[in-house]
Amino acid sequence: MIKNFCKCGITGWCLEVMFTSLESFGSRDWRFMGRTSILMFPIYGMAVLLAPIAGAFDRVGGACGTVAGKLAGRKEPGKQKKSRTSAAKTVRHGVLYMCLIFMAEYASGAWLKEKNMCPWDYSQCRANIHGLIRLDFAPLWFAVGLLFEQLTKTKKY
Repeated sequence: MIKNFCKCGITGWCLEVMFTSLESFGSRDWRFMGRTSILMFPIYGMAVLLAPIAGAFDRVGGACGTVAGKLAGRKEPGKQKKSRTSAAKTVRHGVLYMCLIFMAEYASGAWLKEKNMCPWDYSQCRANIHGLIRLDFAPLWFAVGLLFEQLTKTKKY
């Protein structure tokens, strides 16, 4: 778990530096200087919890879906195509990760703001909530959550 925490923390740092360097396009600063904060390492590191949470949701949701179907008198579904169930699982996980990342960003941002240490401020952005999260980042967090899932997967041989 510590190894994956570090993987997520370092990956988050790298992604943030790359993402913030893109702001240089607007100011025509061709040095593409990105930035981050040391405080972001543990925040990104917490992404190690995303896949286990999604796994718990899958187990609960799968059991509830089967029981609810039986109670409603439906027969067990036949074998579905693996690609369709895999795509549905990917979307389900992506949406869950996006929501969890928004919650973690809001909570950590609120706590850091209270301490006057928050390294981000989205107050000037259109789709912000209390300057702590940007709703227009939803597709980004969807994708980043899936990236962290792949990064922390355990190999099965």
